[in-house]
Amino acid sequence: MLADEPEALRAAAGLSRAKVSYLRSLAEHALSGQLELERLDELPDEQVISELVAVKGIGVWSAHMFLMFHLQRPDVLPVGDLGIRHAIERAYGLEQIPDAATMERIAAPWRPHRTLACRYLWRSLDNEPT
Repeated sequence: MLADEPEALRAAAGLSRAKVSYLRSLAEHALSGQLELERLDELPDEQVISELVAVKGIGVWSAHMFLMFHLQRPDVLPVGDLGIRHAIERAYGLEQIPDAATMERIAAPWRPHRTLACRYLWRSLDNEPT
């Protein structure tokens, strides 16, 4: 990744300049040891998030997705995910999309299985009327 020219990566993979920059930042962090990918599974969720968001281009939403889908963490609530927010709005008959605090309050009884609850919420959107 770092040996290739950014423009060659863009052309080969169809990536934007920003995405190439973010991928290169990730590679730099991994190669320098600032981000030890092989030990992330040993860290608590909050520390994984902290380490990932230190990389340019990786935000909290991406870190939550990494926790849920790569590390298979059972109790993640991605409060920034628009799909989850919309699904909670529908499931709970809310008048508007909930903010993070409302989501945390609603999801409190789902602990320690909030990841599974989110999978059901995402799935509920598949059956949304058109």
